[in-house]
Amino acid sequence: MTIVPVILSGGSGTRLWPMSRPEMPKQLLALTAEETMLQLTAQRAHGEAFAAPIVVANARHADHIGEQLAAVGTAPQAVILEPVARNTAPAIALAALAAQPEDALLVMPSDHVIADVAAFHAAIEAAMPLVADGWLVTFGIAPDAPETGYGWIRIGEELSAGVHRVARFVEKPPRDKAEAMLASGDHAWNGGIFLFRADMFLGALAAHAPAMLTATQDAMRDARREGTRIHPDAIAFGASPSDSIDYAVMERAERVAVVPVAMGWSDVGSWDALHAISERDTSGNAHRGEVLAIDTRDCLIRTDGIRVSVVGVSDLIVVASGNDVLILPRGRSQEVKKLIEAMKDRD
Repeated sequence: MTIVPVILSGGSGTRLWPMSRPEMPKQLLALTAEETMLQLTAQRAHGEAFAAPIVVANARHADHIGEQLAAVGTAPQAVILEPVARNTAPAIALAALAAQPEDALLVMPSDHVIADVAAFHAAIEAAMPLVADGWLVTFGIAPDAPETGYGWIRIGEELSAGVHRVARFVEKPPRDKAEAMLASGDHAWNGGIFLFRADMFLGALAAHAPAMLTATQDAMRDARREGTRIHPDAIAFGASPSDSIDYAVMERAERVAVVPVAMGWSDVGSWDALHAISERDTSGNAHRGEVLAIDTRDCLIRTDGIRVSVVGVSDLIVVASGNDVLILPRGRSQEVKKLIEAMKDRD
């Protein structure tokens, strides 16, 4: 069975402002390596086991995506350019309609980090027999903290080696519930990575979200095509309900399995998360760009332009990009969204 990577690149990445912006979101930035996060995502599903990817993206990023994939030798079979954002379930439906019915779709967000690609590939291999049998599979990330910012998955009975039935999906929990799930040992983080046959996903949509299936079918039927670029019809796609794949399909379908895997995963959802996965010097600092730091400890300082100079500080995040500078204590980087909202109000 052919495995077709489906790379979701529609996010705006505002939590990593000021470097990540709507016109250049985090998946198009080189945050964790020399390559951009989009390029790293494409490279981890490259080789004999994988067909050319299908990319689903915001229409405004089409040129950047084409350039970045070409730079790492990835030629997508299709780049589907969403006229409006409608969350992950409709985006995946567009890809499923562009694929062959029997293709196995490996759905991956374009802005995640996976340090142990071999473990990821082993998890995919373990899942494939159930995928061939029509199961919808998700990958459960081995948790190492009582994380309240992720959904969780309760791991049920083992179906085959390394693959379990999903007992239930858990919404983002309060701290005490997250601590209990971590201690129980039978829960995993929901990392938003999926594997299923295109026809099985579309069948689940027909059963559980028929209006979404109709809207995406209409959008693809009336799409405008330019080579590998596909522009779904804006009016038809705009009529689709906006729902995540978890809510629209995975939480409702019957045959849903999970492969628990420890693969060095991070969604790089904040500057604190980036500091945690970055290489740090002996004083705990992670700096990039033209940074002069004296007597500093446990800081993340990044600049893509102006020189940033600091003396005698600790536990700070300092990010300079263009005309904007962000300064905040480590541990509070989720509050960047408050800044974004305040800037909207001021504008």
